Amino acid sequence: MLRFLLVRIASAIPVLFILSVVTFAIIQAPPGDYADYIRSQLINQGGASYAQADAQAQAYRVEHGLDKPMVVQYVNWIGGIVTRGDFGYSMFYNKPVADVVAERLPRTLLLALVCHIFASVLGIGFGIWAATRQYSWIDSTLSAVSFLGMTVPRFLMALIIVYLLVFQFNVSEIGSFFSPQYGGAPWSWAKFVDLVHHVWPVVAIATFGGLAYNMRVMRGNLLDTLNAQYVETARAKGLSGGAVVMRHAVPNALHPLVMYQGVVLPYMLTGEIETAIIFALPTVGPAIVGSMAIGDVYVTATFMLVLSATLIFGNIIADMLLALLDPRVRQYEGA
Repeated sequence: MLRFLLVRIASAIPVLFILSVVTFAIIQAPPGDYADYIRSQLINQGGASYAQADAQAQAYRVEHGLDKPMVVQYVNWIGGIVTRGDFGYSMFYNKPVADVVAERLPRTLLLALVCHIFASVLGIGFGIWAATRQYSWIDSTLSAVSFLGMTVPRFLMALIIVYLLVFQFNVSEIGSFFSPQYGGAPWSWAKFVDLVHHVWPVVAIATFGGLAYNMRVMRGNLLDTLNAQYVETARAKGLSGGAVVMRHAVPNALHPLVMYQGVVLPYMLTGEIETAIIFALPTVGPAIVGSMAIGDVYVTATFMLVLSATLIFGNIIADMLLALLDPRVRQYEGA
């Protein structure tokens, strides 16, 4: 298992390198950069003439290396990451990109993990409940919920909730994690309740989509497993229905969901990103969209590289979980 883990980690390095090249090239492909954003700001808000604004933009481009070819910019960026752990400098936030990531990524990951836990526990539980009561009103209701969760866009649900909160319930504190009185206060139960009060729409929407997928897959796999011959044999031996389902059928039906864990974190991150953009929360989503709009390339490239890394290492974790769940995988790896 240790050798398998080391091989997978080593194989992830060239994949990350290729993804970084492709990501950087795609981000740089559209015309314009942050110097063009500065020029437009000087003209529109500073009242400068085009010649004056363009001269300042050109000077900024030379000072920050934006005039160099894309290959040179990429080599400087990736070289700084490998040799110094330097992800570049954010021109918009006026601070190192590492500081921007450190501010926004932990809270984003925490939200995504909370959504994942809720989606997994509820989705798997509802899937077992629906499969063991096939064609009942419970099964029909949960199937309808699953259908809605997989088809209704998350940004649409976010817009509906924002409309209800702002225009129907007169909620004014949209776009922050805490109320003003709790912003710099130490942690307490009241501050935690205030946090939940602000982030519950994001958690609910992101959880709903993951819950629907988990429930649908669990129900389908468990129905197939319950018709397997070894399950019939267990029933013939006199085991109770609950023992047959939980001890024999459910562990084998979990295999596809375990493999799904390899992509679930990026999936939950994208769900959180979509809703966080609507709610204007200071997480990864608004930072990616904002940096792409103004050409702050190093922020965008770094966040995309982080999302790629979560996908790769999520697949490694899924492989390890599957090996722990299924002894046949361990035998294959040991062969």
